[in-house]
Amino acid sequence: MQQQQQRRMFTVALLAFIFVLAAMGTTEAGKKEKPEKKVKKSDCGEWQWSVCVPTSGDCGLGTREGTRTGAECKQTMKTQRCKIPCNWKKQFGAECKYQFQAWGECDLNTALKTRTGNLKRALHNADCQKTVTISKPCGKLTKPKPQESLSHSEKGKDLQ
Repeated sequence: MQQQQQRRMFTVALLAFIFVLAAMGTTEAGKKEKPEKKVKKSDCGEWQWSVCVPTSGDCGLGTREGTRTGAECKQTMKTQRCKIPCNWKKQFGAECKYQFQAWGECDLNTALKTRTGNLKRALHNADCQKTVTISKPCGKLTKPKPQESLSHSEKGKDLQ
């Protein structure tokens, strides 16, 4: 009787093992039979974006137009929201940000001082110059005041 029970247990265990192997084989076969994910090849070109046009004024929120080419493209035109920071120097393009050096000495011949800026960031692949130079008036050229023009009270302050 005990020997018969052991045979049944062995048979059950053997059948369970065969079942597990069969299940694993089916799973592996199922994985191999699945077709590879189809790579979507698009004949659509890259999006080309216009510059950001502010809704009002010369900075802040606005829109830009995007276009692309392709015979079977579902979408060849779209509009995107954009923003032009108001603290950027717009004379070099509203989408170009520069890191400026300190102002140079005043040129007495032109009464201007200049400084150079290196491109720090270009929004949306804008076409920006690598370096730019700006000038501004020197302002009032201060000449030292002659001592005689100081009042008595100002003279006292200087001595203190």
